[in-house]
Amino acid sequence: MNNKMRSVLAILLAMTCISVNGEDPYLFYEWKVTYGTLSPLGVPQKVILINNQFPGPRINGTSNNNVHVNVFNQLDEPLLFTWNGIQQRKNSWQEGTLGTNCPIPPGTNYTYRFQVKDQIGSYYYYPTTGLLRAAGGYGPLTVVSRALIPVPFDKPEDDYTVLVGDWYTKSHTELRSMLDTGRRLGRPQGLVINGKSGKGDGKDEPMYTLTPGKTYRFRFCNVGMKDSINVRFQGHTMRLVEIEGSHVVQNVYDSLDIHLGQCLSVLVTADKEPKDYFIVASTRFTKEPHTATATIRYANSKSPASPQLPKAPEGWEWSLNQFRSFRWNLTNSAARPNPQGSYHYGKINISRTIKLVTSAGKVDGKLRYAINGISHVDPPTPIRLAQHYGVSDKVFKYDLIKDDYKPTGEDGQDKITLGPIVINGTWKSFVEFVIENPGKTVQSFHTSGYAFFAVSIEPGRWSPEKRKNYNLLDAVSRNTIQVYPNSFAVVMTALDNAGLWNIRANSMEKHYLGQQFYLSVHAATVSLQDEYNMPDNNLLCGIVKDLPKPTPFRA
Repeated sequence: MNNKMRSVLAILLAMTCISVNGEDPYLFYEWKVTYGTLSPLGVPQKVILINNQFPGPRINGTSNNNVHVNVFNQLDEPLLFTWNGIQQRKNSWQEGTLGTNCPIPPGTNYTYRFQVKDQIGSYYYYPTTGLLRAAGGYGPLTVVSRALIPVPFDKPEDDYTVLVGDWYTKSHTELRSMLDTGRRLGRPQGLVINGKSGKGDGKDEPMYTLTPGKTYRFRFCNVGMKDSINVRFQGHTMRLVEIEGSHVVQNVYDSLDIHLGQCLSVLVTADKEPKDYFIVASTRFTKEPHTATATIRYANSKSPASPQLPKAPEGWEWSLNQFRSFRWNLTNSAARPNPQGSYHYGKINISRTIKLVTSAGKVDGKLRYAINGISHVDPPTPIRLAQHYGVSDKVFKYDLIKDDYKPTGEDGQDKITLGPIVINGTWKSFVEFVIENPGKTVQSFHTSGYAFFAVSIEPGRWSPEKRKNYNLLDAVSRNTIQVYPNSFAVVMTALDNAGLWNIRANSMEKHYLGQQFYLSVHAATVSLQDEYNMPDNNLLCGIVKDLPKPTPFRA
């Protein structure tokens, strides 16, 4: 079979759901990951392509679909992908981070196999190794409800993805060298929408076409490296319907803040004068905002969009108030037919409170970012493999950071030390995470393996008395949370997903330089009921490479 035939077959497989022996349907994708030269901001540079596309191809599935992605690494360095927001139930083997997986060597391939179990919503994927994310390699991942599960809005005329993010014109190797030598990345050079910046001069080709009178779903994700963004439609309002897999109370907004790593979807009705309009995105909380546009065109329109762009809001207090307006739709079904609000998280006793305080400093003269005074370092042997092969004591120590951390340094920060950070979680416990940001910039954090209830964001420092202000009724269940300057955020979750899960800063600079950790959650007795076995195709590296494989789990 020649390469052309293989490519056609891969496309056909990716477009087809195949059901095997009564199992949930399978989706098959084959990706060739290469470099190419593109000009996202008008300057030619090396970009990571997937099947010659940037952004990469959309993975579009239905709740409970099994997804197989065969990744051929044709780059010149190791590669991993993570599936941001997919919970990988019982299956952290597919998480695609350096704590869970050995990277795919250049010139080889690896097949990810995961199920979008009991999930719906808007997500994305991206490469996690070597700051490759700065060169692209990201794409949309969407999960729709099964046909028998009602959704709280009529089926839209079409369903569009909008990946927005800041962009650097330096190569990922230049940026990586800056971080490796202790320098900050500085400000990005601009913004891109689906890999393009848009000139906003009326000469750009339309990115989306609308039929008058019809309603469309737009799924936005902030796939950037540093900045929060604000998005708005020229002349149109947005009805918010979903945030990271949860249906929400359908408030109407003129603009929406989307922080690093966050995704949401809105409905927009083409009910204005038939002509061109702009989607406008701009950076938030920056002295000199960057702006990008994408053209939406009413069918058969020949009138250009107005050059007058709607303005973004100012200040983070506005953003905080908008966060407080987001509410879980308690009456609507999610991936299962039971109402979202049937899970009464506010009535569950808190088993454990873990306080996480962020900081920055220097170690041996080089910049590092830390949580509770420790800056994470990925060991050569992935943590999950070390656990599975029974050699954890040779790779890392549990609980380097303490739950009730309080800085003791004169400037409110402790001296930063380096090491793999692994918190030992208790199976089936209900945990309260408090994230304090004493810095001057907005931060954003993501939890893999779980959705959590974002119950509070407030200025100042956290204390137990702050619990009286929590939203214990209809906080949105999601996987990312922003933390404003000199503020704290509180999220709650039940540790019911066995495995090893990465909790990380969504800022690529901070994540690369140590502001992340792993949460290890395992049942007392290991069983296939709680966690899947290591896949037969799992890559091995580090000290486990030549060890005999452990005995598989049993039911």
